[in-house]
Amino acid sequence: MAGVGMTEFEKPETRYWQYWDMVREAGSAALADAGVTYEDVEQVPVGYCFQPSTAGQRAVYELGLTGVPVYNVNNNCATGSTALMLARQLVEGGAADCVLALGFEKMKKGALGGGADGGDFSTSPVARHYGIMAARHGFEATPPTAQIFGDAAREHMERYGTTEAQLAAVAAKNHRHSAHNPYTQFQDVYEVADILAARTVHRPLTKLQCSPTSDGAAAAVVVSERFADARGLTGLVEIVAQAMTTDTEESFASGSCIDVVGQPMSREAARQVYERAGLGIEDVDVVELHDCFSVNELLTYEALGMCGEGESGKLVESGATTYGGRWVVNPSGGLISKGHPLGATGIAQAAELVWQLRGTAGERQVPGARVGLAHNIGLGGAAVVTLLRAA
Repeated sequence: MAGVGMTEFEKPETRYWQYWDMVREAGSAALADAGVTYEDVEQVPVGYCFQPSTAGQRAVYELGLTGVPVYNVNNNCATGSTALMLARQLVEGGAADCVLALGFEKMKKGALGGGADGGDFSTSPVARHYGIMAARHGFEATPPTAQIFGDAAREHMERYGTTEAQLAAVAAKNHRHSAHNPYTQFQDVYEVADILAARTVHRPLTKLQCSPTSDGAAAAVVVSERFADARGLTGLVEIVAQAMTTDTEESFASGSCIDVVGQPMSREAARQVYERAGLGIEDVDVVELHDCFSVNELLTYEALGMCGEGESGKLVESGATTYGGRWVVNPSGGLISKGHPLGATGIAQAAELVWQLRGTAGERQVPGARVGLAHNIGLGGAAVVTLLRAA
């Protein structure tokens, strides 16, 4: 990765701008950061979920009209990391030496739906997932995505004794981290008591434990070593290993929301990455993971091997995942506080890690960070884990 850029993540309709305006801002920043121009770019995967067909072309045309291939990518909340993975594969496979990965979203206000067409969940691509949830927990009049993750939290609490305060500690940590990130949707700091006192969205999750809908874009320039050498590029961050997994029988066999929201996918993607890289979680300094809801950060600690099964509540409570601990997780503020424009999220995670590994993250810098890990999931499902190292 030679260059990254992103817009501020904002509450929908904060200002009047279109998705192509966001892409122009983020894409131009990434190109300038890399020290290349759009004319150097050979291929462009573009991720988004809620815009029309070929919106990728409309957005990219703001950067240039060079006739290069543009791929429109949609993989639910894992869309951004999927676009980044395609960029890496194009370069690694020798199809291109300079690829621009883009992700953006212009969203509607209010809670994210469950992917149903007109409210009919029988036609939803995640109907099987919600069927598992409904069979075990019923279906309540709460936002569907909060409901399925909230039910996973209930199961974790029942099975392992995880407490509401431990769930709230995740959100308090990430809100605290976001105070030093100029790109975040929220920069307010909250204590655990504030998190617990906020409005309940779906028990045990309160509003401050849920990622918001957001507008925003992010971009990354991925280049080959020979291109970087020929151009004398600096500030490079190596993609050491990357893996994507989708649902297997394990996701549904147990009838558990913990499995159906993606923990098995995340665990397998991490296993593949560690195997390919010859590195493990013990070698990682900084992590950007998919905390769409506070419980998913806990589930991901376990999937990544940061702790044993059921031990994640105690891990966050111990301070091991913040500054001064074993890892710093979500120094950006995470999805909960930075925001979650679906198509941009995965690339924004990578951008944060690039800044951390370069040592240019300012007040939120993780001291001595050399290896970073990004984790991005989407229901339906896909999990992408990326391991990065300072070049």
